[in-house]
Amino acid sequence: METLPFTLPAFEPGWVWLVGAGPGDPGLLTLLAAHALRSADVVVYDALVDKGALALAAPGTELVYAGKRGGKPSPSQPSITASLIDFARAGKRVLRLKGGDPFVFGRGAEEAVALAEAGVPFRVVPGITAGIGGLAYAGIPATTRDTNAAVTFVTGHASTGEVPDGIRWDDLAKGSPVIVFYMALKHLQTIVDRLIAGGRDPNESAAIVASAATPAQRVVTGTLAALPRLCAEHGIEPPAIVVVGDTVTFRDRLAWWEPAGTAVERVTV
Repeated sequence: METLPFTLPAFEPGWVWLVGAGPGDPGLLTLLAAHALRSADVVVYDALVDKGALALAAPGTELVYAGKRGGKPSPSQPSITASLIDFARAGKRVLRLKGGDPFVFGRGAEEAVALAEAGVPFRVVPGITAGIGGLAYAGIPATTRDTNAAVTFVTGHASTGEVPDGIRWDDLAKGSPVIVFYMALKHLQTIVDRLIAGGRDPNESAAIVASAATPAQRVVTGTLAALPRLCAEHGIEPPAIVVVGDTVTFRDRLAWWEPAGTAVERVTV
């Protein structure tokens, strides 16, 4: 890394840094994240971390895959957390690299609590979450002055894998002008049905952004009611975010980035 006009904190042996890698494009890494990658002895990384980001690690750095993907063999959360503690107690500089932001719909808080209880020192390095950065790469602003004074982030499934029970769907449908759902494809029809039953306009603009900020990015836009059908027709697969609200209409004017060789999918059904 070239010389900076300020000093970055030292990554000390025995510490764990919980670092967000952003939504996909490795260029969205923060300076602290890049510094951590160059300094770490061990990088424990998630499935959604771009390989370009891992390439920033110093030669000889131990890379440990800890990806958790729904329906696929994955390491358990307790085993991942235990490995972080064990590496740190062995005097390693441990980088826990997570897609997006560690504290937004991930296990970052759980891991931080476990480290604190184990007496392992840690630092949190926020990353750009997909609900902001992923939308930006799709040409969809999270907020605009003319459309919404609030935006709500919602997880599409609870720790059980089902639709979250603690959401007051009527209030959500009526109270938030723009809603961004993470991990919602599995239960997309149920989510759409609950929003409409709660008073949301079925003809409101909505979009799915899959593999946001990566060369595989795909964006499908349409009406809220049509979104589950469009998802199936276009073969959209996770990881993806779903956004509902008038800011989706800006995509027609603000679609500034499209991955090379991919078609622009705009549906207005």
